[in-house]
This record gives sequence, structure tokens and C-alpha cells, in this order.
Amino acid sequence: MNDSARNDSASGLRVADFDFDLPAELIAQSPPPERGQSRMLLMNREGGDLRDAQFSEFPSLLRAGDLLVLNDSRVIPARLFARRTLRREREKPTGRIEVMLTEQAGESEWRALVRPGRKVAIGERLVFDSPSGQMALEAEVVERGGFGERLLRFAPVADFYAALEQIGHIPLPPYIRRNDAMEDRERYQTVFARERGSVAAPTAGLHFTSTVLDALAAKGVEIARVTLHVGLGTFAPLRAERVDEVRLHRERYTIPEGTAESVNRAKKDGRRIIAVGTTVVRTLEAIALKANGGPLEPHTGETEIFIQPGFQFRIVNGLLTNFHLPLSSLLILVSAFAGRERVLAAYAHAVTNNYRFFSYGDCMFLT
Repeated sequence: MNDSARNDSASGLRVADFDFDLPAELIAQSPPPERGQSRMLLMNREGGDLRDAQFSEFPSLLRAGDLLVLNDSRVIPARLFARRTLRREREKPTGRIEVMLTEQAGESEWRALVRPGRKVAIGERLVFDSPSGQMALEAEVVERGGFGERLLRFAPVADFYAALEQIGHIPLPPYIRRNDAMEDRERYQTVFARERGSVAAPTAGLHFTSTVLDALAAKGVEIARVTLHVGLGTFAPLRAERVDEVRLHRERYTIPEGTAESVNRAKKDGRRIIAVGTTVVRTLEAIALKANGGPLEPHTGETEIFIQPGFQFRIVNGLLTNFHLPLSSLLILVSAFAGRERVLAAYAHAVTNNYRFFSYGDCMFLT
């Protein structure tokens, strides 16, 4: 492939090289009226050719024998509101505290972003009330980090996730300028989600319906699953000037035995492996690096892999993905897969043709 996906490296590239102009009105604030009604921009990596399409065409673009890999992580209602239990009589109340769970750190411990966090100190106890005013959860602040980060240790309850469902809010991304609504409980979740733990949706999967999955299976497309729990790091600004200085948050993943076997067979047979979303790309390629040229093994672990221009893809041959934020690690990943100039040209095409951007927006299929 005569393209920057092969010839570029991150050396000399700046994060600012992955910027583009996006009118605010193109940022999707709500999902389409029906799941699967999104537009889809097709891109051929060899020549950079583009074609406007609909996601409903997706099954027709795959071949019998293709391996389609999904991320089955399930979004939890991770946005909570707490009241402080004051440690000193003279301390003034501060109103409610917003707590965004970001990552499970132990059996009863979660990393979280706390706002306003300036006065929430180690040893503070936070109480999370149910709609009826009864205490549903209680947590102690056991560790303090920068940028509002805290480590919380929750008191034992019979069913922690049931309590979250009762008191929590769907953690819509910051570029969606509205409060979460009841429809988000279903629409900001893939139809194949089952493993709880994400605080942001693996958005490429939001387009799929049961009908589309059935059509793919009927065509002879093999479907496999991995789990990568998406953290808030996916929206965090990159705090580096140069691409080769970027460091990402860790995220937990699992590749089951059946999926490892399916990937190994597809590789051996020379069949295409299509990733649904950048989370699947990161999972498969992280495990391939761990395998060091050998077959993939079932595994659960953590990864902070950052895929940038010059990366040698070992597994993924095709990618279905949404349109990503400017200056983001996800846009850099897509550029590593298909070439920076071609990806930015595709984004310019999408802007000119009024595609909808980001989590509830339209998608691209790159092959």
C-alpha cells in the first residue's frame, strides 16, 4: 500500500496535525429515530476512494468467511451525585458532589472523577441517596490524584450494580449538551452488550440491530466477541505536543478462548478480520503484541496501547468506526490504519456532506 499508513511514523508528528474544523451543528445530540438508520462513508485504503452509503448496506459489503469482532462491554450508569458527611463542625456544606466512576480498581473500589473536588479530602465519606431519600451507597475517599481523580472504597451492599441502576445516570459524553434521558438507557448501549464495566459506549456497535446481525450470520460471516471496558480516558484531552509523547489510561480487556481460536483460524486461512470499533482494534492488536508473533491466547488483562502512524497491524484488515474528536487518540488510531492525509480528507468530505459526528453520529467503513 503506497500510503502514509505504511510509510509515516509518529516521529515528527504533532497532535495538532490531527485537527479539523467541525461545525457544532454536526455533533449529534441524540441518536437517529431508529437504530441502524445512520449514514456510512466507505473508504478504500489503497486508493483513498470514498463512497456515500447507508449502514443498512453493511451486510452486503462483507463476504462469507469474514470474521467480524464485536466489543460486548456494557455501559453502566456511572454518573452519580453524592452529599458530603462533614468531618468538622465548622466546615460549611458545599452542596451535592458529582462523581463519575471511571474504572473498577478492586472488589469494592472504584477510581472516579469528583467535581467540585478541591475540598473532597482523603477520609471523607460520600453518601449517595436513592430517589426516595434513603441511602443507597456510601463510599470513603481513600486516595487523591490530580485533575479531580479520587479512589473510592464503597461500603458493602447486597447488589452494587442494582444500586447503580437505581441512582445512576448514563454518562453521556461532554459534547452532548443535554441531560441523559430514559431513551439513553437503551440507545447508548449496543444490542449485544452484556459484560458490565464501560463508562462510555463502544460507539461503532450502536448501529447494529438484531436484524443486521442475523443477515451477517446468514451470509456466512463469522461473529466473535471481545470485551474492553471503555474508560473516560477516551474523551480526555491529549496532554502532549508530540504524538510519540502521548500516554493513555489503562483499560481492562478480555479475549475469550473461542474468540482467540476464531482469530487464529482466520489468520491461518487468510480471511479478513473486521473490527467493529477502535476498542476492538486496540484489544486485538494489544493481544497480538503480547503473543509476539505466536497464536493469540485467551487472556484477561489491562492495556494502555496507543496506536499511532507507523504501527504494524498484525490482526485487523477492516474497520467500522464512528467519526472521532479532533486532536484525539482515536483519530490518530484511524489515521495509523488508513493514512493521516486520507483520513483527514475523508473527514472533510463528511463535514461538507453533513454527516453526523461522534457517539450518536454516522460511521465509516475502511477496508
